Amino acid sequence: MTKPKSLLLKRVDAYTLTEILVVLCIIGILVFLALPNLLPLITKAKSTEAKLQLEYIQKLEKSYYYEHSKYTSSLSEIGFLQEKLTTESKDGHANYRLDITNASVTGFIAKATAVVDFNGNGTFNVWEIDQDKNIKEVTPD
Repeated sequence: MTKPKSLLLKRVDAYTLTEILVVLCIIGILVFLALPNLLPLITKAKSTEAKLQLEYIQKLEKSYYYEHSKYTSSLSEIGFLQEKLTTESKDGHANYRLDITNASVTGFIAKATAVVDFNGNGTFNVWEIDQDKNIKEVTPD
């Protein structure tokens, strides 16, 4: 009968720590090179939030207009609840602050202002919509 070899004495094929660190450095360099190309896509994806919220406000304003024959400058009157902003608390999800800047009998203008500078250039993205669902980007980021 032969004695079983100890698992501690048996050599196992594996990667060395140096090889793993080299691979992680290469991945880090590739991410660093690709990030500037991805920032415009990130900004475009985040601006979708503003457009959808503004379209929802426009629908709520239209409903309010049909009922009261005028537009309102109050988000609470039309039943819109602003979600917590990402800058206010850790559980905040909204990247845009929404306001109705102008409201009259004939029309309204609602504005979505970014609370986060998505690409880090110092300008904050701003979108506007009116009663006719004309949405436009006032300040690009």
